Amino acid sequence: MAKRLLVAYGLWALGGPLGLHQLYLGRASHALLWLLTLGGFGAAWLGDFWLLPGWVADANGQGASRERRGAVPALSPLRLAGQLAVGLYFGLVVVLELPWLPTLLAQPLAVGLGVLLVASVGNQTTEAPSTLAVAFLVSFLCQGRLLAPLATSVAASSVAQWHRRYKPPRQGPPPAPLATWLCPLALVWLLFATLLAVRVATGLLGTLLALPRAALRFLLLPFRAIWLLAEGLGLTGGSWAGEAHDIPVPALCQVLGVPVGSSAAAIHRSYREQLKLWHPDHNRHRPEEAQKRFLELQEAYEELAGPRR
Repeated sequence: MAKRLLVAYGLWALGGPLGLHQLYLGRASHALLWLLTLGGFGAAWLGDFWLLPGWVADANGQGASRERRGAVPALSPLRLAGQLAVGLYFGLVVVLELPWLPTLLAQPLAVGLGVLLVASVGNQTTEAPSTLAVAFLVSFLCQGRLLAPLATSVAASSVAQWHRRYKPPRQGPPPAPLATWLCPLALVWLLFATLLAVRVATGLLGTLLALPRAALRFLLLPFRAIWLLAEGLGLTGGSWAGEAHDIPVPALCQVLGVPVGSSAAAIHRSYREQLKLWHPDHNRHRPEEAQKRFLELQEAYEELAGPRR
């Protein structure tokens, strides 16, 4: 069935950031990319307005021979920039929003899949094993560094461009109808959105759990004032039974190096690692700083891992 330019423009206007016009034209990789990045972060979707006539011609079999005169596609700075941006975006999503996943496995895989997704847009493709292998190698060499996702994306994008080629001509039965692509694309988008929502919900849950404690502190404020006054006059000693540290939860998490809402296992693991790092016996060249950090870690761990949390 021939594709109509007017229908493509209508879908571009109504659901362009979700890739509806790409689905209509049979560009499944492009549609998935637009679905996960909301139209190339909004800007690339606007650029589709001028490219739609050519895509409609390709979908109707009128532009394929013109684009495949060479054995290797011409180097496209736009495609290279897209690979860098999407690879970095996927890598940062894993590092920042899903910290419980193993970094050496999840980060290069996410970056490599992002680069491969952009590389497979349109009538081009690349070698997936080489791209993923380089992503894992560079990620291993840059482990623990802040710019590891960027370096991994640059390396994977370079290899993907080096091995770029045209997709083989379509053979066999005609492409599947539009409805066939909707279900798998919707499932992929739902998985991606769920992973992001887990992080947001975890932070929101931590905030909600802190509200009762804040309300209790407010209600007991008069008693705290009386106790502090008596302590200042020397009538009592020690700390007030209802007193808790004034350090907020985000600050305690920052001391231990864990995100807000982390599990007890993650808090305990980070606490053990920080203790080894700042133990006074291992920092004889800076004993005062090590002792201070050692005490801060113990106090933060008691607050976050105690029964009140």
